[in-house]
Amino acid sequence: MDRHIFLIGMPGSGKSALGRRVASKLQLPYLDMDVYLTEVTGMDTAQLYQRFGDKPFRDAETRLLQELVGATPGIISTGGGACLREENRVLMKNHGVIVFIDRPVDDIMSNFRAEKRPLLAQKSKEEVEELYNQRLPIYQGLADITMNNGNGFQNGLAALEEVVSRFC
Repeated sequence: MDRHIFLIGMPGSGKSALGRRVASKLQLPYLDMDVYLTEVTGMDTAQLYQRFGDKPFRDAETRLLQELVGATPGIISTGGGACLREENRVLMKNHGVIVFIDRPVDDIMSNFRAEKRPLLAQKSKEEVEELYNQRLPIYQGLADITMNNGNGFQNGLAALEEVVSRFC
């Protein structure tokens, strides 16, 4: 593989779960940006965001992307808001293939509650739909490939594996 596969999409869309499994199956390097930031700082992304605010959090995401684009190509699960910054969009476009993992809001809401993500689970469906509708044009405009993850985990896994296999 000569370039990265960047997975973008809403929190709860399946970027991490699908990316990790496909990378393992295809024996590719894998990095979850949110997990990495948590490991480096000792705080989860919600704590980082609350403590330092939007700009420092997004700055950290940008620095991480700048490092990652020079690493061995693999699958990278981005944070849900990583592609909100133009600089990050350019980095991803110049160094990889961007896969938008799209998932229905009802499924995203179920995922938040199942994973017990307290900050996300507290949001109403209307708030999540509003965030989804704000971000959707960015995700769609950036994506080289859009993958529907609304038909169950196994179908999502098979779909992402097929997409990634095209670039290996």
